[in-house]
Amino acid sequence: MDEMTREQWIAEFGEPGVENPSIVDLIEVDPASGQVVLVMIERREWDKGPQQFRQIEEKINRYMGYALDGHLTSHYPQYEGKGVQIRLNCAQAPCGEAKAFVIAAERAVRARGLEFVVNVTPTHATHWSSPTEETAP
Repeated sequence: MDEMTREQWIAEFGEPGVENPSIVDLIEVDPASGQVVLVMIERREWDKGPQQFRQIEEKINRYMGYALDGHLTSHYPQYEGKGVQIRLNCAQAPCGEAKAFVIAAERAVRARGLEFVVNVTPTHATHWSSPTEETAP
């Protein structure tokens, strides 16, 4: 199968980011812990209100389903038995209502047996990687 260009990928599946719940933005393996990391990307500032929170919540729920319903390991059998972390890469640290939202999200994800972290990465929040650019060994 030929590798898709970024433009072809976006035309087929849409732009990666929390606004698009249909795709997993990035899958990595954390070299320190060995956990599989499902990364979601939030490029916007934390001022979009309830719609922004609904979009992130939907993406979190889709990621949990992907991991817990066995789709992750059916697509990537090498991840069988590894812990899963859902990571929200965002352009700025959450504050106010956004901070309360991510704390609640962390509790909900942990209750399902997964880990949830927020990673403020202003320089990496706009990084795009096709699924063929998997960073796992």
